[in-house]
Amino acid sequence: MGHPYTIREIARQAGLSQATVDRVLNRRGGVRESTVREVHQAIEDLDRQRTQVRIGGRAFMIDIVMQTPARFSSAIRDALEAELPSLQPALVRSRFHFRETCPPAELIGILERIARRGTQGVILKAPDLPEITAAVGRLVADGIPVVTLVTDLPGSARHAYVGIDNRAAGATAAYLLDQWLGERAGHALVTISRGFFRGEEEREMGFRAALRVSRPGCALVEVTDSDGLDATQHDLVLSALKRDPAINAVYSVGGGNAATVEAFDALGRDLAVFVAHDLDRDNTRLLGERRISAVLHHDLRQDMRRACQTVMRAHGALPEEGPHLPSPIQVVTPFNLPPDAAAEG
Repeated sequence: MGHPYTIREIARQAGLSQATVDRVLNRRGGVRESTVREVHQAIEDLDRQRTQVRIGGRAFMIDIVMQTPARFSSAIRDALEAELPSLQPALVRSRFHFRETCPPAELIGILERIARRGTQGVILKAPDLPEITAAVGRLVADGIPVVTLVTDLPGSARHAYVGIDNRAAGATAAYLLDQWLGERAGHALVTISRGFFRGEEEREMGFRAALRVSRPGCALVEVTDSDGLDATQHDLVLSALKRDPAINAVYSVGGGNAATVEAFDALGRDLAVFVAHDLDRDNTRLLGERRISAVLHHDLRQDMRRACQTVMRAHGALPEEGPHLPSPIQVVTPFNLPPDAAAEG
């Protein structure tokens, strides 16, 4: 495996011991396959970051910890690496800890291992649970700033939340659904990946409150605990549609939208309005095919830049700024796709 990195550099990137990395690189055996993959991934990450960030300036290692479907974690990785040049002259290195499903104990274990290995900051997307709030408090007490992304932990010691106003986003979805349904009757399906994510709860609350005012006769049917994964989403949506033949609109809070569309198709059901979140690859394709009416989007590159800058400010590398404002919410239709999303889709 040809690369220009020292064992120490790869070990730091992977969060492993130098002895373990040495065994992997020299194929001495006695190492789990998952550990071998971590070493290979660390070298790939170093390759990407080496081409995007010039060496020099102050160095920051930032760990990104997220419980989220792969389609969104991929978008986060791309957004961060695209923004690395904008953070110069600082040198920002990143380690990614992505899980599609993750019990709280495992997530806490990841945070504890990061603290033991050392880091300049953590960017976190996690459920709002007391034990995770406590783990964040321990990180901050150890001098490690934590920035929550997309979904907040407001009762924790985190330094800042970066993302949209989720309650306003839910109200926006209700407004769009009401306008597009017009005089048509029907019920609305609300799909949530997991109830413990504060951001998803706030979106659902905003949606429900706004729709109660504008469309009081519209019943809401909730589908949850799919983790936003197509494999579980399809059966949950299919079951909800069979139980309620009046469902003809969807507000997707937590993803799994390709599976939702397939469930409607399987029953030959009309889908009059579909409002979703985030321009990932699935949503970009579905929007282009007119299977989704609109996507509520925010600039992930801007969010990742702000999150990294917040970590840098916590270490005194940048001057303090005023209060964090929510990221702007963009309503994206097939006719105003951003050029990069249109090309990707």
